[in-house]
Amino acid sequence: MYKIVRKEELNSAVTLMEIEAPFVAKKAKAGQFIIFRIDDKGERVPLTIAGYDREKGTVTIIFQKVGLSTKMLGELQEGDYIQDFVGPLGKPTDVEGKKRVCVVGGGVGCAIAYPSAKAFKEAGVEVDVIVGFRSKDIVILEEEFKEASDHLYLMTDDGSYGEKGFVTVKLQELLEAGNQYDEVLAIGPIPMMKFVCKTTEPFGVKTIVSLNPIMVDGTGMCGGCRVTVGGEVKFACVDGPDFDGHQVDFAELMNRNGVYKERESQVVETHMCRLEKLGRDLIQ
Repeated sequence: MYKIVRKEELNSAVTLMEIEAPFVAKKAKAGQFIIFRIDDKGERVPLTIAGYDREKGTVTIIFQKVGLSTKMLGELQEGDYIQDFVGPLGKPTDVEGKKRVCVVGGGVGCAIAYPSAKAFKEAGVEVDVIVGFRSKDIVILEEEFKEASDHLYLMTDDGSYGEKGFVTVKLQELLEAGNQYDEVLAIGPIPMMKFVCKTTEPFGVKTIVSLNPIMVDGTGMCGGCRVTVGGEVKFACVDGPDFDGHQVDFAELMNRNGVYKERESQVVETHMCRLEKLGRDLIQ
């Protein structure tokens, strides 16, 4: 069992939790992920590691409450326990051999972009960060990004904070101004990552994307997280999650990720907490 030692609501839909998991914290690196289960009947859910403290033996996760499992996780409080917290899984972000990079994060994907930006900064790399949100009220990790970057550009779709426009608008502007990057790392919604790649491609800038396909076991055994990269089948859990964005088949990825959306919505609507059901049965 793994104890929740800290909980913070970053906005109405996004929650930060610090989990007591010393063995995971000991080996965790930026870009890797964990898989959690709330209880022995819960589904296995992958979440990217947002931070870790080796001395305290804790790992930080940041998640959006969209599906049943993440909503149930969001209902737990400090001092509560979850059944499983497996990791670190996947390959860490490659920070070696680079002088200047641009890290692009979108929405809750910024929680994943932050540890990578921080790792680049700690490796002595010059880091530009572009983060994008729909509006001011859902902005997260602004101060953390300021510390992890040399230049931070904050964008909002409606212009309510920072600069108005998508992250690709600022990226295009920086590239056209002559900024030279060894690499652009994009993390966020699939359409955002796709268009970041389309933006960098004419400039010949290497672009890495962190993919989030459907995943079950996290060890490459089930094949659920397969993606096509450069015409070859890869498994995000063991070959990634970072891949060359100019080689990713985004159409296939979006199609596969949408397969269970209708079923998930049905489960969220019909699910009843076991304790709540027990109470109703007793009353009857």
